[in-house]
Amino acid sequence: MAEITAQAVNEFRKKTGLGLMECKALLKEADGDLARAETLAKERGLKKAELRAGRAAKAGRIEVYIHHDAKSGVMVELNCETDFVARNDEFKQLAKDLALHIMAANPLYVRREEVPEDAVAEQKRIFIAQVADKPENIQEKIAEGKLNAWYKESVLMDQMFIKDETKSIRDVILAVNSRTGENISVARFARFVVGESH
Repeated sequence: MAEITAQAVNEFRKKTGLGLMECKALLKEADGDLARAETLAKERGLKKAELRAGRAAKAGRIEVYIHHDAKSGVMVELNCETDFVARNDEFKQLAKDLALHIMAANPLYVRREEVPEDAVAEQKRIFIAQVADKPENIQEKIAEGKLNAWYKESVLMDQMFIKDETKSIRDVILAVNSRTGENISVARFARFVVGESH
């Protein structure tokens, strides 16, 4: 078994944001392999987050971002389970980051389940029309791929985080979720631009 050094634990802690003892335990289990330990952390974080997903998130905060020109802005409601976490600096930073992300990336929906069926059907119709020249047996597969790409542009949870494009918004929220031990979710958002109406 590999010796787990304090340097390895600190490096892993910076990367994951997990507690000291949890980092040490994961590194031991992964026999000192940082990549494997990170995979274990993600797997466990996701499992814990899935277990928490059903819990009511009735606390939280409204974050407002006004662009420097005062011609555009965002309001986002980020929920958690307790006021204790709502006052936590990491939670507040997440709310700020999400507001800034929404301003820059302009998502249309919070999650895929909220996309109206007629909007999905219309996108599919457009994508099928775009690949009409392809063999019929692969048209559906190509259109499905294009639809997934459209979700990544239009759905907040599927978008890549503007501050770190190796992570999706879902990954960023799950990371905070696993560190706080609470169910954290985006309830809704609104993006405003002077002169634009929906």
